[in-house]
Amino acid sequence: MNQLKNDRYLRALQCLPVDYTPIWMMRQAGRYLPEYRQLRAKAGDFMTMCQTPELACEVTLQPLRRFDLDAAIIFSDILTIPDAMGLGLYFEAGEGPKFAKTISHLSDIEKLPIPDPQLSLSYVMDAISLTKKELNGKVPLIGFSGSPWTLATYMIEGGSSKAFTKIKKMLYSNPKALHLLLEKLSTSVALYLNAQIEAGAQSIMIFDTWGGVLSHQSYQIFSLNYMQLILSKLKRGNKTPDITSYVPVTLFTKGGGLWLDNIVNTGCDAIGVDWTVNLSDIRQKGKIAVQGNLDPSVLYADRQTIQSNVDTVLKEYGTENGHIFNLGHGIHQDIPVEHVQYLIEAVHQRSKRFHHD
Repeated sequence: MNQLKNDRYLRALQCLPVDYTPIWMMRQAGRYLPEYRQLRAKAGDFMTMCQTPELACEVTLQPLRRFDLDAAIIFSDILTIPDAMGLGLYFEAGEGPKFAKTISHLSDIEKLPIPDPQLSLSYVMDAISLTKKELNGKVPLIGFSGSPWTLATYMIEGGSSKAFTKIKKMLYSNPKALHLLLEKLSTSVALYLNAQIEAGAQSIMIFDTWGGVLSHQSYQIFSLNYMQLILSKLKRGNKTPDITSYVPVTLFTKGGGLWLDNIVNTGCDAIGVDWTVNLSDIRQKGKIAVQGNLDPSVLYADRQTIQSNVDTVLKEYGTENGHIFNLGHGIHQDIPVEHVQYLIEAVHQRSKRFHHD
């Protein structure tokens, strides 16, 4: 195994001391980069890029050639599992993901297979193995999945949604059907993430993008309980002096600021938070890692404003160990590339005074 040259991200995830706050960005491999857009035009469509390990590897590495990021995240999509279940994922220009088939009845759910990640999702494992080799220990590689609730929203709504009426109708009128779907998705996600760990992912992130649309009680029952179930099945390894012997897991619920204590109690290693959370209010700092939480729109601003906002986030977190700097959600596609450089330089330089390593 290649020696890890930069382990700050993994150290921060275990709340160990670092010399500066590590940073990576959600959607760091993506449309804001001109080289990504060129490759996408050449590939023809998004799913071809996801399902071709060489292309997925290339896209994963693109931001690391430009920026001094502290982690890579495998280029893929959260909706690979529903696609492998036979729903037919495709992308329409300007409209986001769509499914050829949707789920509306208990009978639809009963017919859904549990995908074997080594068969129908092998392209993701191949991309991880190849990328890990190409990284050659430069930085850790993050694997990921969508949460069961978030995957279910797309499967039932047929794509993105504003009001989530179809899935909420099922939640309240036929909870038994929804629970069966979430159970199948939990099993599928756990198998998928364990396969990613086996392929070489050194950290795992579960994106609960739409957990924040639920009521307080429903969030616990229909989203968090299933993420906790997945956590109980993941082969995370053991914490030893060799930092790479353990695979930390981050749970990120967008709009989940009200439920941070509940999320902490799942046994995850880190909580991802969006920009609505004040980091100084997090009670468990230093015991559980925290990822976040700059508003991505700050990156439209000039260098000085970006630096000032970085200072605010760093001061809110303070001097405890366990902070991973990130955006509160994915980077916008029209952000100027040099502004990303300003952000990363600001985090690395300005965070040193908060660390004593």
